[in-house]
Amino acid sequence: MPGATRVGTRAPVVDHGPRTGDKVALTFDADMTDGMLASLRAGRVKSYANLRILDLLERERVPATFFLTGKWVQRYPDVTRRIAGNPRFELANHTYGHAAFTADCYDLPRLPVDELAGDVAKTFTVIEPYGGRQTRYFRFPGLCHDPAALDALAPLGVTVVDGDVVSGDPFATAWKPLVRAVLDKVRPGSVVIMHVTEANAAMTDEALPHILAGLRERNLVPAPLSEVLAAD
Repeated sequence: MPGATRVGTRAPVVDHGPRTGDKVALTFDADMTDGMLASLRAGRVKSYANLRILDLLERERVPATFFLTGKWVQRYPDVTRRIAGNPRFELANHTYGHAAFTADCYDLPRLPVDELAGDVAKTFTVIEPYGGRQTRYFRFPGLCHDPAALDALAPLGVTVVDGDVVSGDPFATAWKPLVRAVLDKVRPGSVVIMHVTEANAAMTDEALPHILAGLRERNLVPAPLSEVLAAD
């Protein structure tokens, strides 16, 4: 399975693939916390699933990799089935409830070290029944990790994927800065980080067509994360 590593060793961390060729990976995080669920129940927000992103990717047949939290999957099973049913999309792990795995991580509540492996394992269990292109890729909330967190994941045989191009889409109020953030830094082998959580990343679907056009102008081709990292 893509991303699988030897169980019992510290989880490796990758930022990008080889700088040769023309492939880049578009990755989309699907965050979900208890606070976000409460906002949905109270009607303060409409959705944390940006279907316009999926519409565009499907229409233009663009591969992508989705880092899913378990709580997002449970809240949006139909959307998860849609992702899993697309052979161009990969499914990866973004924890169960988007809690921090280290101290001082964007004010996220922190999980104790002895609960980290169980949290990630639970998320794989939630995702697995949906089938599709499953992976053993994992992304920490906020990209926050330290040696203790990486050691805690050793029993799971995962590859930690950070990324070298951060779009900055969470809570953005305009789409043009997102396009510049991506296109100014993207290179062959890049792993681009975006979000599919509509209410918390409202500009992503507006930026995405321009990002795709800019990649074409640079002769860069979106590919599944497993293909971008394959030579590593």
